[in-house]
Amino acid sequence: MSLTRRQVSAAGLGLPLALAVTGTAQAAPERPRPRTLHIAGDSTAARKYADAAPETGWGTALPFLLRRDLAVANHAVNGRSSKSFVDEGRLDAVLDAMRPGDLLLIQFAHNDEKATDPSRYTEPWTTYREHLRLYVAGARARRARPVLATPVERRRFDPAGDAVPSHGAYPEAMRALADEERVALLDVQALSLALWQELGVEETKKYFNWTATEQDNTHFNPPGAIAVARLVARELLRTRVLAPRDVRRLDEAIPESWITWPDAATAD
Repeated sequence: MSLTRRQVSAAGLGLPLALAVTGTAQAAPERPRPRTLHIAGDSTAARKYADAAPETGWGTALPFLLRRDLAVANHAVNGRSSKSFVDEGRLDAVLDAMRPGDLLLIQFAHNDEKATDPSRYTEPWTTYREHLRLYVAGARARRARPVLATPVERRRFDPAGDAVPSHGAYPEAMRALADEERVALLDVQALSLALWQELGVEETKKYFNWTATEQDNTHFNPPGAIAVARLVARELLRTRVLAPRDVRRLDEAIPESWITWPDAATAD
């Protein structure tokens, strides 16, 4: 095989022949990093461990309704409010883990409502909204997308058997903030209240953490966590935060056996 003068010169300089012939290096294209959906919230969303079973946060069930390469990072923690989550440095830790293109789903109110606890209490139209703005601004500063979710409803019924809202002005305060900040809003409060109304007094017990020793009207068991996660996924689709290709199984049964509770001592 005969070489051209250019190829001979390039070989004398120690350049790879392919580079000499093309004149440019052909770098392998980088694979885009998959997006991550981060959840900042309280016990209704949080991951649970073996000592809490069958209690289940809806954040545990959400990955079953999203495509496999859309990761879910569940940072929700029992007992936290929008204020205490910030004060404990948890929001900073979430923001440090975020990358451009990620999503930050924010759901608080259950513990913000505890007026006798100054470490957690926020007032709906002032300090609650002020703290939520920190999440929104933090996500945007990292070129991630904030998403507000009104708090999922508790299981409460009046004597007539009608589902009763329990969060006072907090959902409306969040709706107003979402409008002001032009942030996507998942109205989980309204949707869950309608679902509990549809199911009724007795049937809803099958969705909450009712056991032989406990009658918990706030936290979910696997069926309840799956039902609420389905509401969240459908809202993510409705608000166009996610595209149809990002979700799956919206109308399929999710086996309860898919829900697991790792041992707290060995969990990562």
